[in-house]
Amino acid sequence: MVVVFTVAQQKGGTGKTTLAANLAAALVANNRVALLDIDPQHSLTQWHKLRPDSASKLSFSEVSGWRVTSELERLKAANDFIIIDTPPQIDTDARLAIRGASLVLVPVQPSPPDVWAAEGTLTLAALERRRAVIVLNRVPSTGKLCEAMVMALRQTRRPLLRALLGNRIGFANAFAEGLGITEAAPRSIASNELHAVVNELLEITE
Repeated sequence: MVVVFTVAQQKGGTGKTTLAANLAAALVANNRVALLDIDPQHSLTQWHKLRPDSASKLSFSEVSGWRVTSELERLKAANDFIIIDTPPQIDTDARLAIRGASLVLVPVQPSPPDVWAAEGTLTLAALERRRAVIVLNRVPSTGKLCEAMVMALRQTRRPLLRALLGNRIGFANAFAEGLGITEAAPRSIASNELHAVVNELLEITE
């Protein structure tokens, strides 16, 4: 069965594209993985163009509008995982991507605006009867507000991954080279965090 991860968040700057790229790079080590970029900014497309020839090959498509559903079905025929990077707003393309998801991933930085913005995406996933989970992203290593936000999120009924991703420069450095952190720095703390996120997502979708 093909697993489709749709990365969606109506607020920009949450690390949505970086999360999509890193998940793909980690999963492609042992699986057939496709990326589908439907974000008009096409940041994921630029990342894919930077991938070195030595890196594991990812299937890649960029489409929009009515073609989203048909392209998703085409990719399902030849892949184990599909990861969709969506626009930073709730529009028709994002709805179609959420509708086609096995699991919707909502990246959230531990800040009130990110948490508030996540509600729209979670509501849309519920309307489309798709399971969604919040992924805490770019989490500072220190700070009372951050700690309070993380604790508050974990005490709510919002779906939240146990694993989180820290605010680490390694993610940005790897992205600039067309790589995921597990490829660029496999023994780093950031890589360990990414593996923990992937393993938890695989548990959820088994």
